[in-house]
Amino acid sequence: MTFIYLISIYVSTIVSGILVFIAIGHILYKKRSPNSMISWILAIFFLPFISVPLYFIIGIRKRESRSKKEYVKIAKPEKYHKYNISSSEHSVLSLLEKNKMPSATKNNDIKLILSDTKAFKEMLEQINNSKYSIDICTYVFKFDKTTQILLDALEKKAKEGVKVRVLLDIVGSIGAYIKQGKFKKAKEVGVDIVFFTPIFKRPFQSYINLRNHRKIYLFDQKILLSGGMNLSDEYMGLEEDEQRWDDLMYKLIGPSVFHFYYIFCNDWAYAKGEKNNFDIDQSLEFDGSDIVQVVPSGPDIQVDALYETLLNAIYNAKERIWIVTPYFVPSENIIQSLIIAKHKGVDVKLITPKHSNHLLADLGRSPYMRELNSAGVEVMLYRGNMLHAKAILFDSLAGMVGSVNFDNRSLFLNYEVVTFVYSKRVVDELEEWMRSLMDSSNKGMQKPSKVRETIENIVKVFTPLL
Repeated sequence: MTFIYLISIYVSTIVSGILVFIAIGHILYKKRSPNSMISWILAIFFLPFISVPLYFIIGIRKRESRSKKEYVKIAKPEKYHKYNISSSEHSVLSLLEKNKMPSATKNNDIKLILSDTKAFKEMLEQINNSKYSIDICTYVFKFDKTTQILLDALEKKAKEGVKVRVLLDIVGSIGAYIKQGKFKKAKEVGVDIVFFTPIFKRPFQSYINLRNHRKIYLFDQKILLSGGMNLSDEYMGLEEDEQRWDDLMYKLIGPSVFHFYYIFCNDWAYAKGEKNNFDIDQSLEFDGSDIVQVVPSGPDIQVDALYETLLNAIYNAKERIWIVTPYFVPSENIIQSLIIAKHKGVDVKLITPKHSNHLLADLGRSPYMRELNSAGVEVMLYRGNMLHAKAILFDSLAGMVGSVNFDNRSLFLNYEVVTFVYSKRVVDELEEWMRSLMDSSNKGMQKPSKVRETIENIVKVFTPLL
């Protein structure tokens, strides 16, 4: 018995050593930032039995496999080429186009929705008015009063013959995944509900860490709702709720809606395990006045186009960079670019919740925010409800709204999508909204206690893993 025990210990030690060697070798081989490499190596050194399997499950960002998601390919319907905008007039446009992002298009109409009740009523109205198709992709879906009303409306449309597809992320909507029996009625009447990469069926292939964080709500292929709002009482509802989060949604009508349709179909085909099937209606005409550009990001995009564009926009800013984000755990490159912009005389502002819903994220962000604050960047801590909106203003030229947070997870791991808006009207509306947030914010960072500062610095070491 003792001999068998010693042999098992010996074999376990050898196997563990091999796995540690493979993990560290893979970390050094892959193109990672120094911070990410150090974080993983430290984690493996101090907690090898936890960190090594965790690395193989969540640490590999882009990996070839038979179940790998196809890269997003956004076709350009011939009839809609007339709406494309030349990239030569704007550095952001140019860089995105060189990174094979969809062209910016004219004749769009975009409307910001800043009220939770208005967002819900708009969502419900679009569902009720749909005649052919409803395509919904969201990160969070919870069974509550808000979603019950939406489910009832979706069931009604499915009974009328409308094609209804609902794509939910299994991590963000884990409660709905566990209680799928509550979808029985919806499925019976024809609502097709699919979860993005079930982690329990292929735990080492579907990548728990690579989540679909996109919010895409499409109606008859011609009207889009998107932004930061998921589907639950926390984000929207029929009646006012003092505890509801502060967020932003936008409504888009125009040729750029088709770019969202391609992104949704790519996600749907992967989750469903079927081939892409694009059925674009090319009979529509658009007469809006806004120029917009849709930018997906994530493991299904060959390059980090969004990250490069943000860095480029910060370095090229001449007037201002105003950022609204619920979570702020950026790369060192982002931090340095913001500090350099401030030193150049650019008005740099960061608006983020005083306390978010994630303590670790709050601890990890604080050293970065203090560094920015020391450099003269205006750090605004919003005193209201949890601020979940994501938006950026670049000078007076463009605004960015969408699902992406200003952290490493959103910029490098999650499947995300944002919209760049090159419209003075929308930029002015975003500015007015941001100023209202500033009026309800505390300015600057207080000096932390020694204990708090020590904890923050420890967490900062591991922020690339958050």
